[in-house]
Amino acid sequence: MGASVLKKRYFAKLSANLTGVSVGLISQAAIMRGLGPRTYGDFGFLSNFFGQITGLFDMGTSTGFYTKLSQRQSEFGLISFYLGLYAGFASTMLLVFLAAIHLTGLYQIVLPGQGLFFIYLAAIWAILNFGIEILNKMADAYGMTVSTEIARMVQRALGLAVIVVLFLLSRLSLTTLFLYHYSLFAFIGVAIVYILGRGGHSLRRSWRLTIPRIKAYSKEFYVYCHPLVIASAVASIVGILDRWMLQEFGGSAQQGYFTFAYKIGAVYFMVSSAMIPLVMREFAIAFSNSDLTKMAALFRRHVPLFYSITAYIACFGVVEADNVALFMGGGQYFRAIVPVVIMSIFPVYQVLWQFNASVFYATGRTRLYRNIGIINNIVGLLVSYILMAPSNRLGMGFGATGLAIKMVVFTIIAVNVRFYFNARLLNLDFLRYVIHQVLVVVCFLSIAAVSRLAMDRGLGLSERVVTSFILAGTFYTGVVMILVFFCPSRFGLNREDLHFISSYFTKGQR
Repeated sequence: MGASVLKKRYFAKLSANLTGVSVGLISQAAIMRGLGPRTYGDFGFLSNFFGQITGLFDMGTSTGFYTKLSQRQSEFGLISFYLGLYAGFASTMLLVFLAAIHLTGLYQIVLPGQGLFFIYLAAIWAILNFGIEILNKMADAYGMTVSTEIARMVQRALGLAVIVVLFLLSRLSLTTLFLYHYSLFAFIGVAIVYILGRGGHSLRRSWRLTIPRIKAYSKEFYVYCHPLVIASAVASIVGILDRWMLQEFGGSAQQGYFTFAYKIGAVYFMVSSAMIPLVMREFAIAFSNSDLTKMAALFRRHVPLFYSITAYIACFGVVEADNVALFMGGGQYFRAIVPVVIMSIFPVYQVLWQFNASVFYATGRTRLYRNIGIINNIVGLLVSYILMAPSNRLGMGFGATGLAIKMVVFTIIAVNVRFYFNARLLNLDFLRYVIHQVLVVVCFLSIAAVSRLAMDRGLGLSERVVTSFILAGTFYTGVVMILVFFCPSRFGLNREDLHFISSYFTKGQR
């Protein structure tokens, strides 16, 4: 793919995602306020639990599917095998697991304080979400990411309208929230299937596979993914136990505070998240052509840029965490401020996590990826217990704050360990990238802090929260833009990029 075409796709997605951030903030604010910490915590606990279960059945196969489909786009058998057979098998296994804990009564231990009706709603949510993720990967693999993002913009707009109506009518509940998500899944699923069909990749073909082909695909996925099976299992189990300990030791309110903080961080991540598959696809294609030089160029070109974009948003969120918590959830989420501060840093390293993981997957070094993940997760689980367990169980009782600390610290560690091995493979200066990480965050945090102080103390706007927030954000953005203009390379940009961005947003895409 030509550099100019790739760049246009990036910035088309950036403009779409900026809209998505705005809509996401309003939608999440309505949900958080309408449900309150306890009910919102129950939603977070249930959706995370079944999301981790689907991750356990996934075992890295979805990434293998995306990588292989990117390299062999005309091979419909991959879709027939993965979407038709494997995804169906995983969904069936999830329902079997659910029936087992229901009939044995273990659900009361596995999912403390949760009713069976909501447990089943969450399981259906997880299955639908798993299917949509596969369709998204297909669209990205076929290079239809921008069209999919446009459909997502329409989905978000419709979703916003529905959620605002439910909020104003005081009809938001755990049941209506799950039904709301079902409707959004249905809309985007139909839209992606339509987009694929228009792009010459219709799903209206023969899905039949011969036994020899099923065996061949099974062997191919096993060879690719088997190093990841243990790592995926450990990651999913640790993810489940982290949230289980928070529920057991802190209850639904602490679960709600953490989910609140996590969702805010996820909104910050939206700006870069949908762009990552484009680069991941390019990594896969470059490696299939044995072109490590191109992979290194892609890494140097895009990692600092997307890291800086995410850090620009997240660092302002760190400094304004109390106001963000107030705007999003109101006074009932006041105790979530510290987790919000900590989790605002999480999306910055989530970007690096995704890029580094994509290099590991594209190059097939799944065994090394597994080993790093297993060690990080096992040690992290012990730390989770120490941070969340009450003092009478040899813990510190930090609740949501403890889980936030653990997630951010261990994400930073795992990201940079993987970064080191990728730097060796691609002949990159690892230390330079580490210094870049620190300098960008310190720079943006400093500017954000000065911006807030200037508004609150310099102009005496501490009591006028909305005005202070808007003016501080404007001042912060202005200073950052000046820095980017005079030192674009520090943020992964060059003069050509600045000209392209300016022309894109002032004259439209050419």
